[in-house]
Amino acid sequence: MLDTARRYRKEDLSPESQVTARLEAIRRSGLNAFVTVDERGARLQAAGAAERIAEGDEGLLLGIPVAVKDNICTKDLRTTCSSTILSSFVPPYDAHVIELLRRQGAVIIGKTNLDEFAMGSTTNTSAFGPTKNPWDPSRTPGGSSGGSAAAVAAGLCDAALGSDTGGSVRQPASFCGITGLKPTYGSISRYGLVAFASSLDQIGPMGRSARDTAVLFDAIRGYDPRDSTSSPGEYTPTSLDGLDLRGIRIGVPGVFFSEGLSRDVERSVRFAVSLFEELGAETVPIELPHIRYGVAVYYIIAPAEASSNLARYDGVRYGLRKADEKDLFDMYCETRAQGFGDEVKRRIMLGTYALSAGYYDAYYRKASLVRSLIAEDFRRAFTRCDMIAGPTVPVTAFGIDEMVDDPLSIYLLDIYTIPANLAGIPALSLPCGFGDNGMPIGLQLMAPAFKDNVILGAAMTFQDHTRFHEVRP
Repeated sequence: MLDTARRYRKEDLSPESQVTARLEAIRRSGLNAFVTVDERGARLQAAGAAERIAEGDEGLLLGIPVAVKDNICTKDLRTTCSSTILSSFVPPYDAHVIELLRRQGAVIIGKTNLDEFAMGSTTNTSAFGPTKNPWDPSRTPGGSSGGSAAAVAAGLCDAALGSDTGGSVRQPASFCGITGLKPTYGSISRYGLVAFASSLDQIGPMGRSARDTAVLFDAIRGYDPRDSTSSPGEYTPTSLDGLDLRGIRIGVPGVFFSEGLSRDVERSVRFAVSLFEELGAETVPIELPHIRYGVAVYYIIAPAEASSNLARYDGVRYGLRKADEKDLFDMYCETRAQGFGDEVKRRIMLGTYALSAGYYDAYYRKASLVRSLIAEDFRRAFTRCDMIAGPTVPVTAFGIDEMVDDPLSIYLLDIYTIPANLAGIPALSLPCGFGDNGMPIGLQLMAPAFKDNVILGAAMTFQDHTRFHEVRP
């Protein structure tokens, strides 16, 4: 992305030619990374960006083709959440992040595929079929932001937006060999993001490198009064110089290297940690005693919030309506039965059960209490270290159909990513090696709330001394 911006200024590349090349690449890819491609709109935006560049505007996002996950609202451009129930929904407004991108001249090239309503880790639950991993089309790109990750990795766009509720930016970033950030909760407005689990959801930037990701992060973060969870305060630009690692303490939790972690992933992650040490960082062992409950806590809290958020899809106001039923109740039932896929129904039922009379205290309330303990674990750990390092996912990308009938195994893949969402802290995945099967491996860095710049800077320094992020599928 930064290289594209530099070439625009040198006039050896134009926004129009870049957008044309990206549109052609999308047509040829066969990855099913996009649900909707806005060819006409992208060309118009590129022409407008070219005029601004000619007038001397030096914005880094001017004319940059950016893909947007299809659960982020775009005015007059279909937003489906990869669900039948919203297959024809066209929002009348832009999400806050889209407003910011348009203002800065980015080209919204299209909307990317995802697991239905962001519920999944493979894109298999999409009503439009799964996305394929550009490194190996027989394998999953991860999810739920699989379309965005695949699009960046395959060069179908220069950067992308995803959303992360329990790892949905970081896991596909790991599987596709790109860099993805789950920002601090409240640092980026959720206005216009279709809600899954409101206390966990965050929009996150995805790019080839940490520097590209940082530029996109700076472009979309900041206070928005339309989002009650948006954090006010001044935001200083992220330095693109990298982080001086001398004196930086990196916490390494033993629990992240326990049973279930594949050998090749552990090897690559330990190499990355040792490189940080060579660059001047100090590693310290830390304990996160309640982290083992993270998956169980998440799969009570997230479905409970999803049950509430998805109650609005009833066939009355917008989206699919099965209007041929006898009465209102039948219309509700048929609309939701035919509009939602199996995974969404499963999570709605789990959440409704957890919130029901007689079970709220036993499940949701207890999960919320354990969530507080997990957040406290991180608070204590960060008194001993500046950031935490570990694997993003315990395995590399697996076959598209490999775990279709085993949702529990897929849920367990989120073991390393879920805790950051529960605690509201920033977490980033960056490429740190390749598995025995040739697939990318991600390193995860986590930091205290609103220290996103620390992990972005550390990732830049790591990438200044490695070339994993430069390898193309």
